[in-house]
Amino acid sequence: MPKTMDDAGFMALALAEAEAAAARGEVPVGAVLAGPDGAVLAQTGNRILERKDPTAHAELLALRAGAKALGNERLVGCTLYVTLEPCAMCAGAISLARVTKLVFAAEDPKGGAVLHGPLFFAQATCHHRPQVSRCLPEAEASSQLLKDFFRVRRK
Repeated sequence: MPKTMDDAGFMALALAEAEAAAARGEVPVGAVLAGPDGAVLAQTGNRILERKDPTAHAELLALRAGAKALGNERLVGCTLYVTLEPCAMCAGAISLARVTKLVFAAEDPKGGAVLHGPLFFAQATCHHRPQVSRCLPEAEASSQLLKDFFRVRRK
């Protein structure tokens, strides 16, 4: 895998993980953690049902795997790519892990905590605020994947 991959390339990997999560019956969210050198440290999707673990969000699984790969709980210099705006739990973990940059695709007006809800990184009690950006070309694909997933379940 090239170390010079751009945001779209990393987000494409995250979208593939989201699709794999959907195929497993999980809410289709995928995450990729890129190290300071641009190498992929972790890529995964939601595994809440599979693991019977309400904290097995794609972001948390990627952070755990990245910390293990680096041998450090601090992920300074790392970038986390996520197909959906992180929830409050995941935003808290991103802050605690000292992730340098967060890139996400689709907004989550109901459960998101970055642009919506508690605006986690804007709180005075937030000790570390990553650089946050959107990967807009992939936002529609991520949003459509989620809509399709829930449409089938609501029938």
